[in-house]
Amino acid sequence: KAPCECPKKVKIKLSDGKEREIQHMVSVSFWSADGKPLSLQEFLEEMLGELPAFFKDEDELRKIWSKPDTRKAFLEKIAELGFNRDQLETVQKMIAAEESDLFDVLSYVSFAKKPITREKRVDEARSAIYKGLDEKQQDFLEFVLSKYIDYGVDELSEEKLPKLLNLKYQAIADAEKELGSVDLIRSVFIGFQKFLYGKQVA
Repeated sequence: KAPCECPKKVKIKLSDGKEREIQHMVSVSFWSADGKPLSLQEFLEEMLGELPAFFKDEDELRKIWSKPDTRKAFLEKIAELGFNRDQLETVQKMIAAEESDLFDVLSYVSFAKKPITREKRVDEARSAIYKGLDEKQQDFLEFVLSKYIDYGVDELSEEKLPKLLNLKYQAIADAEKELGSVDLIRSVFIGFQKFLYGKQVA
């Protein structure tokens, strides 16, 4: 029988007294905002120390994360503190959460809450997302959600909306024929995200 080549998992206890399970990756380096090298534990402790300035509990994180503009502003602010996208994605790999949302990474570091996959998040939120929408709007959001499952939270940014409409309908004008005005489309696109990150999702 071939030996298991599974990544070695280690448990790290942070200052909140809770353990986080991490895949051991020798080649990974972390750096503080002022360029000081950090161990993984030091980096996670720094995150744990800084993030409460932005949200005191998971509900507040959900609120920030469920709107594209507040999510973008939040990611920019924490990047200035040394928690940039590359670092967050490295942590995402180390907690074996590549199929999860960055929301889950932040929630795991902050509250030791186990990540769920993006696909599971969509499945659990779908009925709440589609409630009150017509068939064409649902069809568009199903397309958006498929991209989200494949590629992650960036697909839900406002900047991505024109690209998504062009991909699905070939032209914005054709999208408007199907879905109504650009303002209405934007409202549906932004509005569904509070359900995707709502509390009904595990």
